[in-house]
Amino acid sequence: MTSQPTAPTDQPAPAAGPLTSRPATRLSPRRPWLVGALFLAGGAQLITISALLSVDPLAVTWWSVLLAVAPAPLAAVAAFAPAALARAAAAALAVVLIAGIVGGILHTGLLFLPALVVLVLGGRALWRERA
Repeated sequence: MTSQPTAPTDQPAPAAGPLTSRPATRLSPRRPWLVGALFLAGGAQLITISALLSVDPLAVTWWSVLLAVAPAPLAAVAAFAPAALARAAAAALAVVLIAGIVGGILHTGLLFLPALVVLVLGGRALWRERA
């Protein structure tokens, strides 16, 4: 059985499905900074959790529990939520990071300083969006 070659047609290609027909959305200038804060806070949070569970663990104090639980979820909300909710999450995250850094300055608190710096830069862009 042989197949005959077919001639090209001038018909347009079928329309794309509903998943590919979304309009392109413009990313906010705050998003890369807040995603960076998410990665930095998440990394420092994992280090704090590891220090709490290590052979020579940290004392379970208010700052160690705060830094082991709160930063990554708050940073995720600040990075991916709508602007109104992201502003509140960014402010709460800044308070958590400052309190944790002050409380744990001799242990793992300073590991959160880069996340705080990147959060401040992203937060500035977040508050400028409002204007």
